[in-house]
Amino acid sequence: MPTSPRRRSKDRKEAIALVAAELFCARGFHNVAIEDIAQEVGITGPAIYRHFPTKQAVLAAAVRELGSRFAECVHAGAREAAPSDRLPAALRALVRYALDRRTVARLYQWEGRCLDAGQQAELAVPFDAAVRMLRELLLDLRPELGKQDSALLVSAALSAIASPSTHRASLSRSKAERTILDCVTTVIAVHPPAPPRRTSSGRRRPDRLNLLPRRERLLAEAIRLFHERGYHQVSISDIGQAAGINASSVYTHFASKAELLSAAYYRATSRVEHTTAAALADASTPAQALSRLIDAYVEITFDQADLAAVYVSESENLAPADLRRLRAAQRRHVDTWIGLVSELRPGEGAAELRFRTHAALNIVTDLARTAGPSVTEARTAALLRPMLGLPALTGRSAAPA
Repeated sequence: MPTSPRRRSKDRKEAIALVAAELFCARGFHNVAIEDIAQEVGITGPAIYRHFPTKQAVLAAAVRELGSRFAECVHAGAREAAPSDRLPAALRALVRYALDRRTVARLYQWEGRCLDAGQQAELAVPFDAAVRMLRELLLDLRPELGKQDSALLVSAALSAIASPSTHRASLSRSKAERTILDCVTTVIAVHPPAPPRRTSSGRRRPDRLNLLPRRERLLAEAIRLFHERGYHQVSISDIGQAAGINASSVYTHFASKAELLSAAYYRATSRVEHTTAAALADASTPAQALSRLIDAYVEITFDQADLAAVYVSESENLAPADLRRLRAAQRRHVDTWIGLVSELRPGEGAAELRFRTHAALNIVTDLARTAGPSVTEARTAALLRPMLGLPALTGRSAAPA
């Protein structure tokens, strides 16, 4: 039986949305033109407009598809007959789907800001409902948890699930699935330290910002604005105004907006390198070194959450030479983690260790970025320890290593 025109139209729209999502994740939304999408799909630019009125509509369709599939995985797991099987089934389905769509899963982290508030709110509905269902399934399995605990553990599990989309390491499908699922299973079994007694009202910009030298003030405001709006939505004038500096004076310190962005990346890299060296100094065992590294990395990431968010979301806007140098530095940093984790998990292969380490680092970045009321540095660090081979903390409070 021939396929109906309605079905062909739907298939074409889905194909366009998937190809566009891959391009957006690889190059950034603003660096992709409708013609680029059309070329990859194998149609003309005007043909795209028969399905989508704007590039934002293509992005919305891609995000909608991601959210819809996410919800389907969760609902399928929730239909398992045995209550004890429901959460594991949902998590397995999510791991498989995230690996199936590894090239587009990064949309969850940052491209939604390119949509207007109404679109964001609409597209969040099925995703938020599915996340609530995951929390309920976890509470069914672990009724001793509080709501804040379940929110923390589910958020961390989802970050681990999405982590393969944030790096380019290779691993066979079966091993990748097994490694990520083990990370997720370990995370949801953690007994986190007690949540804070009072909730945070959000990060406040420190008053001391005005006391910084002009160059540092410009860099701090650029990082904040890049995080809030995205690189392409911020102008030199915006940065100067936020820093209380005339736009023309910005060029005394930075030749261009691109230079500001690269300075932010080099700043992040430098801070991580110094923090890592300080954390590992005088450590007497791999376990002690890794424990110190976890605590130090969580602390610096939470302290510089805007910078960490920019680091994971704007790399496609860097100059190629900067991108090569920064990726090399990032790989060296990840290799430091892998070297320590390999001592504690000697039976695991190097590629599995790399996937595991990236999952841990993505959890830190995501939790620092979202900073919900249940998220603290101690609770975040406690999630990483058993994932990476350290003993889980006992009791309801975190003890220093």
